Amino acid sequence: MENFQEIFPRGGANTAYAQYFVGNSYLNMLTTEGVPIGNVTFEPGCRNNWHIHHATNGGGQILLCTAGRGWYQEWGKPARKLHAGDVVVIPAGIKHWHGAAKDSWFVHLAVETPGENARNEWLEPVSDEDYSQLP
Repeated sequence: MENFQEIFPRGGANTAYAQYFVGNSYLNMLTTEGVPIGNVTFEPGCRNNWHIHHATNGGGQILLCTAGRGWYQEWGKPARKLHAGDVVVIPAGIKHWHGAAKDSWFVHLAVETPGENARNEWLEPVSDEDYSQLP
């Protein structure tokens, strides 16, 4: 595994959302005022379930990748490799998942885009079979 330096302090175990992750993740909410921003750290192989950010107007999420290597995938599309410096804009209504590569820690800032009636819908886990096919 490559060495990397985390920009923001790693949070504690992400127990509040653990049921929506395969593997261990850590969460440090940098702010909950205005636009919520969480520093999310994934252990190697950790990924969140498929999910959708819903909103009647606006909404969605922006990922600012800060360390390690990871993946982002939208339903029905190929997975995209992520590295520090990458930005992912996820509009409301898009089914997707994100997480670490098998052999790397991964860190991103999760920025919740403001929206009306915004909510998350957590869905099924990314299968081990599908995940194991990623390089």
